[in-house]
Amino acid sequence: MKNEKPVKAEEVRAKIKRLVQQTLQEALEGELEEFVGYPKHQSNTSDNARNGYSVKTVQTDSGPMELEVPRDRKSDFQPKLIRKRQTVLDDVEDKIVAMYAKGMTTRDIQEILGDMYGMEISPSLVSRLTDRVLPRLEEWQNRPLQERYVIVWFDCIFYKVRHEGKVENKAIYVLIGLGLDGKKELLGFWINKTESSSYWLGVFNELKGRGLKDVFIFSVDGLSGIEKAINAAYPESDVQRCIVHQIRNCLKYVSWKEKKELAKDMKTVYAASTEEEAKDQMDRFEQKWQSTYPHVIKSWRTNWDSLTAFFRYPVEIRKIMYTTNVIESVNSKFRKATSARRLFPTDDAILKSLFMAAMELEKKWTMSMRGWPKIYSQIAILFEDRI
Repeated sequence: MKNEKPVKAEEVRAKIKRLVQQTLQEALEGELEEFVGYPKHQSNTSDNARNGYSVKTVQTDSGPMELEVPRDRKSDFQPKLIRKRQTVLDDVEDKIVAMYAKGMTTRDIQEILGDMYGMEISPSLVSRLTDRVLPRLEEWQNRPLQERYVIVWFDCIFYKVRHEGKVENKAIYVLIGLGLDGKKELLGFWINKTESSSYWLGVFNELKGRGLKDVFIFSVDGLSGIEKAINAAYPESDVQRCIVHQIRNCLKYVSWKEKKELAKDMKTVYAASTEEEAKDQMDRFEQKWQSTYPHVIKSWRTNWDSLTAFFRYPVEIRKIMYTTNVIESVNSKFRKATSARRLFPTDDAILKSLFMAAMELEKKWTMSMRGWPKIYSQIAILFEDRI
């Protein structure tokens, strides 16, 4: 025992590779035997027959592997283990899709597979393999929805995509619903270059077609034309503009020296206990800042109804409706999953990445929102005739 030489890692890998190759080869032989109806080296009693082999190289966990794929005389035999034109085994495909879902680029995956398994896989092949999630994405995007949601949050996230030789900024609109069970659900993604009432009305009609009959509250980020479309599609719904986005937009063109003071005064408006108090604070806010920053005052006055809708609800409900923090948290996870990709070749490439990230995210949404029993008891009273 003392004189035995240690086995090198390369020798172990080579043995494993030979074993895998032998197993795959025997499996292919077994498939053909079942197909033609007689085992190898026995007389043929069927109307079909074996017809030699075709050599095929496939990528496996053990590295590139050459296999002899048996053929039949009629050319009807289609192996299930290694399909026609398949060059990567399913378990390797699963690893590629998993790495892509974690945010790795096609070239990152190419390098990792080359370093770990000695595989020579092009980025275009990685892209084609991950395209197999597109039918799942389409099915998910068209799946039936619940009939009612307490809140639907809207927001968008921007990506650069190549289109007809040019790089364009495209907005991906993300919708999240809060069901009557207090659980969050991603309703889908929509991609479009422009915002308009007609576009949003098309989105809402799509949601209706998927079974969504009623939304109690929409929480939106001032998207152009969206309030008009909501009023047309869901006239009974309340619309709440995100206060956080309102603050950011107002402070965008305020001088650095006055930002802190103006923000403090603005807080007296949205932090009021009642809408009447908020109106009084708004009058004071306007009197102080109208001459210096008229655009800030105009924004609040123009959007007053949708900015203060939350005052009609109990405090517990206000906290979840007047900001889009929920959806911004989701978007941050999407950005993390796509941070390595500064430019996408197609719209499908964006949606494919977001869908994979969404599937990982939804695995964590198994519990109702904190304090939901108390919140629901109030919702049940406020919307008694619609539940």
